[in-house]
Amino acid sequence: MNRVYNFSAGPSMLPLEVLEQAAAEMTNYNGSGMSVMEMSHRSPVYDAIIKQTEADFRTLMNIPDNYKVLFLQGGASTQFAAIPLNLMKTGKADYVVSGQFSGKAFKEAKKYGDAKCIATSEDKTFSYIPEITPDMVREDADYVHVCYNNTIFGTKYPEVPNVGDKVLVADMSSCITSEPVDVTKFGVIYAGAQKNMAPAGLTVVIIREDLMGTAREDIPTMLDYKTMADNDSMYNTPPCYAIYVAGLVYKWALKNGGLEAMKERNEKKAALLYDFLDNSKLFKATAEKKYRSMMNVCFVTGDEALDKKFCKEAAEAGFVNLKGHRSVGGMRASIYNAMPTEGVQALVEFMKKFEAENA
Repeated sequence: MNRVYNFSAGPSMLPLEVLEQAAAEMTNYNGSGMSVMEMSHRSPVYDAIIKQTEADFRTLMNIPDNYKVLFLQGGASTQFAAIPLNLMKTGKADYVVSGQFSGKAFKEAKKYGDAKCIATSEDKTFSYIPEITPDMVREDADYVHVCYNNTIFGTKYPEVPNVGDKVLVADMSSCITSEPVDVTKFGVIYAGAQKNMAPAGLTVVIIREDLMGTAREDIPTMLDYKTMADNDSMYNTPPCYAIYVAGLVYKWALKNGGLEAMKERNEKKAALLYDFLDNSKLFKATAEKKYRSMMNVCFVTGDEALDKKFCKEAAEAGFVNLKGHRSVGGMRASIYNAMPTEGVQALVEFMKKFEAENA
């Protein structure tokens, strides 16, 4: 069976050579006689895997020594609660709501303290990123939370938001490792791995050391960052296989030029698709130009029946998972690091053909 071009927003496609290496090592990893799926996480073999994975991730992201890297379970959505439980010292935090997931994070934070939405783009169906300035942030807020890339609506922060001297917390689930990021500008970065790094089941947290150790006394043990950091992400059994695959993906990214090279390729892929959309007589991009995501390209025809027809015919042609999120409709092409340029080129050619037949 030939592989399709998978434009899923997550779980998403992984680099083919990573999948092939994982397949080759499936039943016998590195001469151990075992699969990574079945070995003890306390074994010397697995200890070497998780330590190398962290080392490669630190190199890839240029993570300073005063930041901890945690490999956790529960998805990024669990972090919606973990963040306020760990960081709300005064009981106040400010949130920017630029899409569905930042909205869910804000709603969750309100359970644990005085969470305030200081800016939102809901007025225009989250088609842009709301601007914020330091004066909008409350003086006694413990942190400011943003979602850096909005998977559902196809928007992204064009630059790091200015929150003054406040701790900036960012959900980077759908854009992490897509381009260089100055980690020092953030107190916490967290990301579900299933979009750009690994299979579902792993969540990565990058946290500045001084932000740990002041969690609420009633915090669940599994959500306490200090507990996880003190135990090197192995307070309990971690998502072993997903961590192993993430390690393969990090090596693949480093071998292919690191994040500068990833950014160059991702910009090229996104430009191919957006340039077509901007000149199309049938399709239209939904996000405002300044805030367009490189990872998630959302578009519509303006006719729901035609959108449905496009997705059906695209799937038959080998372009799968192009249907937009159920809450917004239309189409969405997620073109993460693993999507080759040829896949985007082939999609554009198919869209040209569809337009000629249906416009």
